[in-house]
Amino acid sequence: MTSSPPWRRPPRAHFPGVPAWGMPVHVLPGERFDSCVTDRITREWAWGGADGSGIRVCVLDSGVDGDHPLVGGVDGAFEVVPSADGSLTVKPTVADDSAGHGTACASLIRSVAPHVSLTSVRVLTQGKHGTGDALLTGLSWAIDAGFDAINMSLSTTKTQFRAALRELADKAYFRRCIIVASAHNMPVQSYPWPFASVISVASHDGTDPMTFYYNPAPPVDFYARGVRVPVAWPGGREVLTTGNSFAAPHITAICALILSKHRLLTPFQLKSVLYLTAENVSSPEGEEHVAV
Repeated sequence: MTSSPPWRRPPRAHFPGVPAWGMPVHVLPGERFDSCVTDRITREWAWGGADGSGIRVCVLDSGVDGDHPLVGGVDGAFEVVPSADGSLTVKPTVADDSAGHGTACASLIRSVAPHVSLTSVRVLTQGKHGTGDALLTGLSWAIDAGFDAINMSLSTTKTQFRAALRELADKAYFRRCIIVASAHNMPVQSYPWPFASVISVASHDGTDPMTFYYNPAPPVDFYARGVRVPVAWPGGREVLTTGNSFAAPHITAICALILSKHRLLTPFQLKSVLYLTAENVSSPEGEEHVAV
């Protein structure tokens, strides 16, 4: 049985005479581990021939209708519920979605990366609403469960949850769990999408699901398709909808394609690959880049 990779282990014990977080090379030689060496980054290099196989994606949302033909099933369905002592916990549930929001996001991920493993974690109740505590509980569980990517087409405007969300986002980053988060649809501050440790997404009004743009003006990282997007909806239907919520799954799916081909990319390498393959960056040499 192989040990867990370094990025999933608890912090190394402190060694006397060495500053905290340091490594005493005279006692512990540098550990060798597999890595991904990047070549000249093109879209063909990044995801050519990839289908998302072997990548586990968590949809943190209102649930996912696993029976919808555009979703094609899920490999797990969970929800955040109160336990006997009143605290929140994550338990298995049926793969359904009365609101439709999570199902829509899952269908977009599946349409771009057809062979990803999808898992639903319901943190929203009563339609599209939920609590910050449920969001924290679900996100913490998903990070600990070791998903490769977490799609968060949701955010909170409540500042009391900002610090805890930032801590979880950083934990995910250092454990090589990619969080893709949609920006708020209104010009207000919300979380976790502005955090540097997540990949933040807003919408463009193009029609190609594989076309995305780098945003050189913070805080949003990328623009992806999010206007009049065909998505799965309750009752086996397909509807057109608009919102940053539906831009994020496109980037989540593209991340899954890249990771399925280059399994050992770190989060900062992955964001760099996205940057270098964005429509307004991956132009022929000598052309000026166009800000959008």
